[in-house]
Amino acid sequence: MIKKEIFGFIGTFFLVAIAIGSGIEDGTLVNDGTTMFDPGLTYTDHTPDGSEIIISRSRYMEQVQGFWLAQCIANWTGLVTEMDRVGPPFYTDDDWGKADKRNIWGYYGPSPNGMIEYVFVREGDTWYSDDDTDIEYMYQHLLDLHDKSVLSPEQIRNGWLRHIHSNESAPNGENYLWESNEVAYYLMLDGVLPPATSEPADNPKYKMIDAQLTTEIFGLFSPARPDIALNMAHFPIRTTAKDDAEWAAKFYVVMYSLASYVESGLSMREKVFWLAERARDILPAGSFVAGMYDHIRANYDHNPDKTDWESTRDDIYSVYQKGSADGYVYDQPFDAGINFASSLVSLFYGEGDLPRTIRIGALAGWDSDNPTATWGGLLGFLLGRDGVEKVFNEYDLSDTYWIHRTRRNFPDRTPDIDGEDTFRSMSERCIYIIDRVVMEEMG
Repeated sequence: MIKKEIFGFIGTFFLVAIAIGSGIEDGTLVNDGTTMFDPGLTYTDHTPDGSEIIISRSRYMEQVQGFWLAQCIANWTGLVTEMDRVGPPFYTDDDWGKADKRNIWGYYGPSPNGMIEYVFVREGDTWYSDDDTDIEYMYQHLLDLHDKSVLSPEQIRNGWLRHIHSNESAPNGENYLWESNEVAYYLMLDGVLPPATSEPADNPKYKMIDAQLTTEIFGLFSPARPDIALNMAHFPIRTTAKDDAEWAAKFYVVMYSLASYVESGLSMREKVFWLAERARDILPAGSFVAGMYDHIRANYDHNPDKTDWESTRDDIYSVYQKGSADGYVYDQPFDAGINFASSLVSLFYGEGDLPRTIRIGALAGWDSDNPTATWGGLLGFLLGRDGVEKVFNEYDLSDTYWIHRTRRNFPDRTPDIDGEDTFRSMSERCIYIIDRVVMEEMG
């Protein structure tokens, strides 16, 4: 039973309320700054009682920029090795900085120089969209467009059909959807609405990874309130996932939501482990994702060499892909299950170090761009844009984003430069969505 403690808007602050019973015990305010107001939203007042926790609104905006930047770095770094290794011989740390190998389709990844290393896009160029970022971009746009905190199934369907090509209409016949996303799209084209688009009878791909890489951002839309974040993410997750695939996606949403609540004085390692332990509660007892979490965490804890992530990766191959432990039956390297397990290897052994986490994720195997993008976004949010630049010692990284590489019919917010948007503008619109969430869902 969650008891809500609700506050409103006061002066230059607005509140992100808390949920007692989910590990959070105080109200949360967000500093409004000076000029950032959504003209389409009525802000209400609140008299503070001294129990509130203050979060800088401008700082949150900078953190969201860190989310987008680090997610793009991680996504494109992971794409270099995507599907290169789905079984032995796997990559190891020794392969970092060496030549990329062909993937299961016989192609090389999009490395600028053919090497397995971090991918950066410099000022003057633009970050390309990919399915790890463009669906989240679309969901933010739909929330902004409809002035809603929770999207209806009809709004999701209409948004998908407006902004995503079919293979028949896409340039070069490629609509950048795969697996469950692809099936759900064509079901929506036939008039089916979420959550029916993820029902096994119509979508045999419902156990694939798709929802894990398209819905994490809903946690950022509801700072410190995972209960509300999960409600916002319900239909987007159920557009493509059910059961264990759904629960894995929820795990990430909870971590993202609580990232604004975790104690600032903790080390990055302490933060990610605290977040993971809180999110573990969302995984149902008896589910294979719960079993995977417990097994991999125990494997990490009992490993005396915390640099030896490879032994845990090899273990999940033996125990889960080959051994079908905890009721998991491996089907494809796009499975939600094996990639959830792989993501935990990079999360635990990365220990909150953004470059190290991305490196492990890129080398771990399977659908390697997905876990890297998820953790890149989370750690990038914790660090903020400036922190991301600092940990990589890279200070000339692009702020622009080309959404129309993979999607369509979005406003061009940067008509004088390449791409259609900037991380700063994307982050400002995120703040306005949070404003509405506070007013509509927490007030």
